Parts: sequence; C-alpha cells; structure tokens
Amino acid sequence: MRLAVAVILMLALATGASGAPPQPWPPALGARESYPPDISAAVERVWSDPTLSRTVKGRAAHVPLDVYVAFLDTPDVTAAAARFRGFASYEIRALDDGHYLASDGTGARGSAQVLWRQPRRVVVLSRGEHTSSFLGTISGSAITVIDLEPQRQGVTPTLVAYVYIDNPLAASLARTLVPTFGFIADRKLGEGMRVTADVAEWATDPSGGFCGWLAREPLRRAGRDRILAVLPVCARPAGSPALGSVQSP
Repeated sequence: MRLAVAVILMLALATGASGAPPQPWPPALGARESYPPDISAAVERVWSDPTLSRTVKGRAAHVPLDVYVAFLDTPDVTAAAARFRGFASYEIRALDDGHYLASDGTGARGSAQVLWRQPRRVVVLSRGEHTSSFLGTISGSAITVIDLEPQRQGVTPTLVAYVYIDNPLAASLARTLVPTFGFIADRKLGEGMRVTADVAEWATDPSGGFCGWLAREPLRRAGRDRILAVLPVCARPAGSPALGSVQSP
C-alpha cells in the first residue's frame, strides 16, 4: 500500500506511546491460522511488544470512496503520478498484488505487504530501514491499520501504526524522546495520506490531464486496469473526450 511507505520512513524518526496492545493478536486480521507461519511470527513480534504506536487522521480527500481506494490499492501508480506532479519522490515497485518494494530516495527503503483488505479497512505489514549520518542504519517493522470514513464530499483516512525498532539503543531513544518529537512521526504518516489524496484529486479533475498521463505512462497492466475500473472515462476510444482532455474551440 502507498501509505506503508510513510511507515517505513517513520522507523528511524517516530516517537510515540509505547506498550503492548491488550489482545494477543490484531483483531483486524482475522484468524492467526489463516496466515503463513513467517507472516504470523512477524505480526506477533510487532504486536506483542511494539516500541511505539501512533494514530493519525489524514486530510480529507475530495473524491469518491472507490477512487481513493483504487489509488490506495495501487501504490506504484500513485507514486509514479506523485513524481510526475512533483508531490513526492517515492519509488515503489509491485512484486505482486499486495506486495511492494519502496524507497524514498533519501535513505529509507523497505517492503510492504497487504494482509487484510476490505472496502473501508486495510492492514499492512511493512519492513524497512533508514540510513542517516546521525544514527547509521536503523531497521524495524510495522503493522499499519488504515480506516476510511466516507463523508458527503470525500473520504477521511485514519491510520494507526504499531512500530517495532530492532536496535535497542534506537528503540530506547525513541521512547525517551516522547512526547517531544511525536509530531515528526505524525507529519510523516500524514504525508503518505496527503500524497494519496493529492493524486486522487488530480485524477478526478476534468482539466488536470490525468487520463493523458495514464495513457502514456509505462505502468503494469494490473495497476492501470485497477484505475480504469473507477475512472472508465480514461478508457474511452481514441477521439472521444476524456477526463483531463482539452477540446479545440
């Protein structure tokens, strides 16, 4: 998922409240037995003893729910559109449906896998590392729960992230800085949701040129088809007016 990138970036920067959640297994994921052993072990490691957690409400996106979800489901398409528009510089590559590699170009890189997907909720397991001159390379994992609330004129996302930092010194530092730099984590998490909203709003702007960009961009077929499913106007035959096209007088 696109928002998992923000979680990866957060690993070396975030601070927040610590403490294990009360349930032994994330209730949003269904039965533990339905996941492969390696995934279950990774989830339990984060969930049973998170270094920190954050809850962030993103800015409302003024688009229909199905459009927002489509860009959430195709982070590689969203990242490519964000680079084209100058919203962000993320690089995201899809390994398969729901599994991605990502980097931000400034030292953060990692992977993200969608574990649970519903129309209004997505749960992601991510693994990443961040390299800086101050702390060196810090690695960790995160479970991220994204809830979407449809409203009259758009969608409001809320994200809850549970982060486990591998390095004990870095983990201790993160806890020590509570609550002084909690806003840094919130800003990073909010950035991911903001970029998704910016791209989705560009796509639904009749004068924005999104359809032309989508037609030219060398995207994987599954990602392109996912967007066309919610923006069928972009799939009109050549010569027909399309979303973002400019008609001659």
